[in-house]
Amino acid sequence: MLRCENLTVRPAGDASAAPILNHVSVAFQPRAMNALIGPSGCGKTTLVKAMLGLAPVEAGGGVWLGGERISRPEELVGRVGFAPQFSIAQPKLTVEETLRYALELCVADTSVRAARLGNVLGVVGLAEHRHKRVESLSGGQLRRLGLGLELTVDPPTLICDEVTSGLDPISENQILELLRGLAERRGKTIVCIIHNLAKLSGFEWITVVYAGEVVFQGRYEALQGYFAITDPLHLYEILNAQPGDYWSRRWREANGPALAADRERWDTDGAATAGEPPPSPHIPAAATGPVAPGRLPSAAAQFGTLLRRKTRLFMRDHGYLSLMLAITFGFPVMVVIFALSGLPQISSPSLLQPQGASVEAIRAQLNYAIEAAKTSSLVTGLIMFQVILLTLMGANNAAREIAGERLLYEKERLTGLRPSAYAASKLVFTGLLALFQGVWMTGFVKVICVMPGPWLAQTAILALACLAMTWVCLAFSALMASPEKASTLSIYLVGFQLPLSGVVLALPSYLVWVCRPFINAYWGWAGYLYSMEQTRLYDAFTYTNPNTWVADTAQAGAVLAGHAVIGAAIAWWGCQRRRWTA
Repeated sequence: MLRCENLTVRPAGDASAAPILNHVSVAFQPRAMNALIGPSGCGKTTLVKAMLGLAPVEAGGGVWLGGERISRPEELVGRVGFAPQFSIAQPKLTVEETLRYALELCVADTSVRAARLGNVLGVVGLAEHRHKRVESLSGGQLRRLGLGLELTVDPPTLICDEVTSGLDPISENQILELLRGLAERRGKTIVCIIHNLAKLSGFEWITVVYAGEVVFQGRYEALQGYFAITDPLHLYEILNAQPGDYWSRRWREANGPALAADRERWDTDGAATAGEPPPSPHIPAAATGPVAPGRLPSAAAQFGTLLRRKTRLFMRDHGYLSLMLAITFGFPVMVVIFALSGLPQISSPSLLQPQGASVEAIRAQLNYAIEAAKTSSLVTGLIMFQVILLTLMGANNAAREIAGERLLYEKERLTGLRPSAYAASKLVFTGLLALFQGVWMTGFVKVICVMPGPWLAQTAILALACLAMTWVCLAFSALMASPEKASTLSIYLVGFQLPLSGVVLALPSYLVWVCRPFINAYWGWAGYLYSMEQTRLYDAFTYTNPNTWVADTAQAGAVLAGHAVIGAAIAWWGCQRRRWTA
């Protein structure tokens, strides 16, 4: 049996605020249909999230499953499933691909995966739609897919958050019949948050939440008698006629001992079967039962699955793929276009500094200074242009990568996905993309513009510049509550690169070393420029900027690598934190 005792939840970050849930204790009847009802905003979904470890609970409360106290959300993996109101799945995948990847992430045995895939499709009625993309499914089909995703681990307890809301009557009845079949034929405990009070007669056990407190638990007939109603549609009218304290006090006084006896009986009765529901006629015995932690795929296997799924999604999203190709190959072309008028200066600079004190020598020195200034401005501008465009690519690579699918990630964690596998897959995918962009930018511009200097050093610096910005923005994505916030912060960071680098606009001396350690663009620019130390182009820069300090290539590379490591570490840490924002 799934139950909780004394759960209190307050708004995040405000310990003095009125509680959303106030010392709530509930027990759900095992192997039966349980309804969780209450007016909008009363705390039903918060209660479910608190029991699953998705909402912070004040000290003193606890959750039990089959008589065992749950101390960490990971202890519920394979034992309690959660189907949110709207199916959380990648829209570009087909139904079959969605379920197959879900199975690969939570089931280690390949034979079990193969058997379970077909059977889950049959149980939820999506076999004939297996090749449809998720984005083309109807509302009812999406709810079925959400249930199917939970059945990939076949948990004994299934919590459904308003999975029938917004559906037409036929689809609603079909979903409820599917849930009832799971309870009756497979012995599952179904907890269903539902708004349609006309359907309450189809549930064995009903829990009413009002104003953040439980005000009733019992059977349908008992609910009618307790609230003196014959039609459950009048329930909320009765509740609203009295304050929440009245109903909670009445419930505690009248039903405390009886409810405690039910909990004790259900704990004793349910403990033996909490992990092993009876065999199902729809799914063979080999595929029934929860996935124990030891039977989960390894972190390496999950990493490989996530990387394959991400690659498929990347190639299938034609709009995003077109944008990525446009900036990856278009930005280097932009650099070359802006450099065309200055190519002769770069390829064959006439920058031999004249000597002597004659009028002709002075005139030659003046011409040299003018030429050196032009050449220095052109070269430094081209280098900075490349770096800024690469930082923009980095922001585009990663700003939405985690925040944009946070709910899917948190949902998959409930079925056994390891945060380490997820974080590693994001770092590797975005990292490879960034390195390719850096290498391509270097090679294309260097060949067309005949930029002097060593290939290896310049390629390494630009690739590191793109990688560092990519992983820093990935860290933003792991920390922010929404992809919009992560994208905005990333764009601001890119926007500050040019003015705070001190290359184009001189910074006040007291700000130089306050800003410089954190500015990717400066280190990318300095490392690339210093690689030209043995060329006349570098001499032209030092002649016109004698007081400007330029970090050598090794120093610049080390700082950029440090930025990348810090960004990766924060992204890794951000993936460990739970953030369920729906």
